Amino acid sequence: MHMRLFGKRSGFDVPRVNIGAMRLPADEDEAIALIRHAIDRGMRYIDTSRGYGDSEIKVGKALKDGYREKVILSTKWAPWVVKIEEGDDASADCVRRRIEESMRRLDVDRLDFYQVWNIMSREAYDQAVARGGMVEGIQKAMSEGLVGHTGFTTHDTPENLRTYFAEADWAEIVLISYNMLYQDYAVALAEAHRQGIGTIVMNPVGGGKLTEPSKVLLRLADGVGAETVPELAIRYILSNASVDTIVAGISKQSDVDGAIAAAEREGFSEDEKERIDAFLQLVSIENTGFCTRCGYCMPCSQGVDIPSVMSCIYDDRFWGLTEAAKQRYAHIKGNAGLCTQCGQCLSKCTQRLPIATEMEYARKQFGATS
Repeated sequence: MHMRLFGKRSGFDVPRVNIGAMRLPADEDEAIALIRHAIDRGMRYIDTSRGYGDSEIKVGKALKDGYREKVILSTKWAPWVVKIEEGDDASADCVRRRIEESMRRLDVDRLDFYQVWNIMSREAYDQAVARGGMVEGIQKAMSEGLVGHTGFTTHDTPENLRTYFAEADWAEIVLISYNMLYQDYAVALAEAHRQGIGTIVMNPVGGGKLTEPSKVLLRLADGVGAETVPELAIRYILSNASVDTIVAGISKQSDVDGAIAAAEREGFSEDEKERIDAFLQLVSIENTGFCTRCGYCMPCSQGVDIPSVMSCIYDDRFWGLTEAAKQRYAHIKGNAGLCTQCGQCLSKCTQRLPIATEMEYARKQFGATS
């Protein structure tokens, strides 16, 4: 695979697609074989976490027999995501314990990267960078040779991220969610890239949504020379000059092979990107005038979670992601089966949408059970 500079701070080069180790097979031998297959095919960076069940243990076993020397190994943790022990906090001493624990689970004597996991707010960022906080603890481990580099992962707002990037001279890489379904982080990726921070994209296929054979998206893929929707999604991300690499969640061999095949294709031409962007603009919430999930229609007197139901309708109607919408709808506690067509929500809707009619559509399209 083509290699790319991993930002200006880390000193690494990375292939365009790499290993996301959150959804490894349950069977250990199968997981080990899958990770080694990915490495043999050219994937190099591995993203795992203390919070991903037994992922670190499986990764560690896969890296025996000379495989450790072939990879850039990264793990992460933060107390606001998962507490391993009751007293866990964002202190330097606590992150040191978590670093050493991850090293034992991975059975390695050095981590290439240790990241602050999922900074979701200014409060979390400030805790991480405070005197005696996580970043200080990671940097101490770096000075002792236990960790090589650091950075953070995030789902915070693009606006907050741009302020962090301006301050985070300690961060060498950042992991951000970005895909065709959700492009708000494009501005954050551009700012990170400008600052010299290596950029990694997670959820490149929308958490699995873009693996569905949507007729709408298949037509778009065909029009720009992509054979599948996942290929369309991956090549679109890699056509963004601010993206260094993506991590693909791997659970089967085809996840590896499909991601690599997409990365090995040429990026989209300017004309092709314009065609894709025109479609994305066409189906945007702003252009369709559909539900913005503002919540003004809530609460529903019958307990219907109107914004969540409307979100499923949007994915089904405008993206052609019917099966993914049905699956998500099935987990909504207050789905359209509770709607009595009372009409109380109609006057509250800022978009003046026919909500009662849409609830009837949802019952027919996804099922009436509540």
